[in-house]
Amino acid sequence: MGELYNRMAGDLKLKNYAPGTQKAYLTCATRYARFHVGRSPSVLGEREVRDFLLDLALKQATPAVMKMHLAGLRFLYSTTLRRPEVVVGIPWPKTRRTLPDILSGIEVDQLLSAMEPLKHRAVVMTAYGAGLRISEACSLGTLDIDSKRMLIHVRDGKRGRDRYTVLPVRLLQLLREYFRQTRPARPYLFPGQTAQRPIRPSTVRDALAKAIAKVGLKKRVTPHTLRHAFATHLLETGTDIRVIQALLGHASLQSTTRYTQVSTAHVGRVTSPLDVLGTPKGQLLR
Repeated sequence: MGELYNRMAGDLKLKNYAPGTQKAYLTCATRYARFHVGRSPSVLGEREVRDFLLDLALKQATPAVMKMHLAGLRFLYSTTLRRPEVVVGIPWPKTRRTLPDILSGIEVDQLLSAMEPLKHRAVVMTAYGAGLRISEACSLGTLDIDSKRMLIHVRDGKRGRDRYTVLPVRLLQLLREYFRQTRPARPYLFPGQTAQRPIRPSTVRDALAKAIAKVGLKKRVTPHTLRHAFATHLLETGTDIRVIQALLGHASLQSTTRYTQVSTAHVGRVTSPLDVLGTPKGQLLR
């Protein structure tokens, strides 16, 4: 794409998109340009965009991949080329909504106990105990732990938002033990191979996979599963959903209400109308 690639990269930086999103959008635009080899995207139109996306669909690309490519092309045409009419009529792929596997409290405790070494256990316990995304847990600074107010300061979260979340007593105790043993150099609480970079999320994922195998869990578990478990367990123990929204850093309550669909405790407390037939309460069913 040459000059157009550089323009798009500059626009993404100016709009302060996350580094991962910048890379993904540029990759999608590059694939689009290669599909129409010899022709610049600046002279292509809606038909060419549709042909590219249809080719992806014929190659059985997942809905998530389709959405990412369309999002990248929408940015290219709407922002960089200032031709939004090219992509405005192309519909978003319909995605299947699935519910995540939710770990019980016992399962979470088993996983945490099986995590090795101590640094990896501390990262995973932080992700669950404070409801953090794995990238947020890995990039915490030593000054982000406020033991006086029992808060964790999450900086530059999703979409660049800062927030505060809870610092559990049990987590603080583990972090103090971890700090005594490792003495992590600033700025990061969980440094990687060098003090200037945080531990990589992939490193934590690998350690979590080993703990899952050790415990023998059959559920599909990722670091994000622990964030789901945090929200669901709070809901099941009576925490207001708007408080959960703030702790998770959700911009929309709709994102948080998803956990009402996976809370088995809430479902289990529902009385089926079958069980009220023939009872005084059943008189209401007229």
